[in-house]
Amino acid sequence: MSARGETAEETAKASVPIQAHVIDQPKRKKIINIVYLIATLDITWMFLQFSVTPYLAKKLGFDTLWLGYLQTMVGLIQLFGGPMFGRFADIFGARAALSLSCSATIIFFLLLAIASSPAMLFLHKVPTVFMHVLPASQMVVADLSEPDKRADALSKIGLCFGIGMIAGSTLGGQLNTRYGETFTACVGAVGSAFSLMLVLKFIPTTTKAQATRTNKDSENKSKSIFNVGEITRLLKFPGVMRTFVVKIIAGLPSGIFQVMFSIIAMEFFKLKPEQNGYLMAYFGITSMVIQGGVIGRMTARYSEGSLLLLSIGISSLVGLAQNVFQFCLTVIPMMFALSTFNVITDSMLTKSVPSSDTGTMLGLCASVQSLLRTVGPTVGGFLYVNYGVSSIGLIQFVVNIAVFVYLLQRHFTKTAEQKE
Repeated sequence: MSARGETAEETAKASVPIQAHVIDQPKRKKIINIVYLIATLDITWMFLQFSVTPYLAKKLGFDTLWLGYLQTMVGLIQLFGGPMFGRFADIFGARAALSLSCSATIIFFLLLAIASSPAMLFLHKVPTVFMHVLPASQMVVADLSEPDKRADALSKIGLCFGIGMIAGSTLGGQLNTRYGETFTACVGAVGSAFSLMLVLKFIPTTTKAQATRTNKDSENKSKSIFNVGEITRLLKFPGVMRTFVVKIIAGLPSGIFQVMFSIIAMEFFKLKPEQNGYLMAYFGITSMVIQGGVIGRMTARYSEGSLLLLSIGISSLVGLAQNVFQFCLTVIPMMFALSTFNVITDSMLTKSVPSSDTGTMLGLCASVQSLLRTVGPTVGGFLYVNYGVSSIGLIQFVVNIAVFVYLLQRHFTKTAEQKE
């Protein structure tokens, strides 16, 4: 193992004892619980927005391809914003990062509320460059949790995701049906302002173990926020690049499906806003049960490598539903595979770097999701228009089976080498 890899492991192992002197255990637990609440609220507002944008876009004359372009724009913005935001969070601390994200979300919803033309609908996506509440929340949880319990702690954010999905989808569907898109967007702005107040009240300036740095060191680090080399250097740590490649390739088909789901629900399944809200709430209940009661127990019993293999194997088999009933039957294994895959890869990657760089690493993880959202709408729109919904499921099957075979072969090779 390289000296750099040894340094990363030693830093990661040392982070918890050092941090115990910075923030005591009861306070750490309280901060983590507040972060869970903030993450839940942010997901709620995000899914509330999903009940507004596609229907407003259709009123403004958008077709399937233009909806894809709108999603692609968000992906491009967050693709570049994610790593920079992660670096910002590592340097300026949790409170500054979460405050910036919540403020951007307020502006996002206010612009959505006044959007009355296609140009305005595109303009309201610009603040998404700073909208990274979830990665910032993951950074705080990773900073304040012990390495051997990190996957379980991160999975609880998935529980928050499920609760937020239920609340946001149901609330958004009801509000949009009864009061229209403008009022629903205003509710999102008010909710985001409440999230900002929670951040300012309860989140400490920093949650990093290396809280005591010299002014000169801080100035040098500040200068490197937009230094691409400082961000991409994390990819050189042992195992990071391989995990990233797996995260991108195996995540691409499910990413295509996720960004296309609102269109599939509206045009293929013929769901109304209220019905779409109920279906998303069903997603949320499933995700909540899996991430709150299943993943944590499985990470305590099985290795992360085995769970990664399991998630990719299951993911290859759940993308071929042709109607709402079939789709509802596949939701449980689909959500299990997706949730496990995201939690395990994030945990593996944050353990591979020093604790001072967890924000940047999670920013890079967020950029992977943004990359999928950038490519996904264009590819998904093309496949849907030309080959139908079944083509998306078929690609998911082929790609994930290929990745599964590669990882399984690598697992057997590694086991054989260890026996020798």
